[in-house]
Amino acid sequence: MRRADRLMQLIQILRDGTLHKAANLAAATDVSLRTIYRDMETLAASGVPIEGERGVGYRVTAAITLPPLNLTMTEVEALHLGLLAVREGADAELSAAAARLSAKLDAVMPENRSRAPQGYGLAVYPFADAARGFQHLPSLRQAIRTRQKLALTMNSAERTVRPLQLDYWGRLWTCVVWCEKSRDFDEIRVDTISTLRILPSLFVNEAGKSLTDFNARQQGQAGR
Repeated sequence: MRRADRLMQLIQILRDGTLHKAANLAAATDVSLRTIYRDMETLAASGVPIEGERGVGYRVTAAITLPPLNLTMTEVEALHLGLLAVREGADAELSAAAARLSAKLDAVMPENRSRAPQGYGLAVYPFADAARGFQHLPSLRQAIRTRQKLALTMNSAERTVRPLQLDYWGRLWTCVVWCEKSRDFDEIRVDTISTLRILPSLFVNEAGKSLTDFNARQQGQAGR
């Protein structure tokens, strides 16, 4: 049995809310006790509300659990925008729930650690800080798709860039750009953008200025 299938089977067993001994879970899934202990740690780290410990047993404490989901970057963006709307609403209970849900999503979001900018870990930035940049995500995505240059204001300075790719690091969004002022690549935090204008001028792939060139540079640096 694949590990993903076994984890799903364990969720189905535990979701009745009763206490299940690790030995019984191991027998039900035909694995060792050590494997069950690792699986429980994995499920807990993934946001499944598991309560228990080795030698005692385990149970799921919430009434509702969801199977694993595969989300696109656009769907992640939609989730963040929706959570932001609820988080900033007047209902205190819903606002708190949105914050908790955001934390659970952060806990299961994958990260490309091979090129994550230093300090851009999961849930490092408070929700309100990262949320400032959410308003710019649709325009950034449009400009990347249509290959239009952008005029950005950041720290009171304006710069013209070619947007190449959006990345997500756990509430924090960044954009890979080619900056026409510095004549170099940059990864900018979306939440640091004060204003954004899509310019009418288009850009084409040029040697040394494309996403392929950026990725090649990153791979070269990682190999050192």
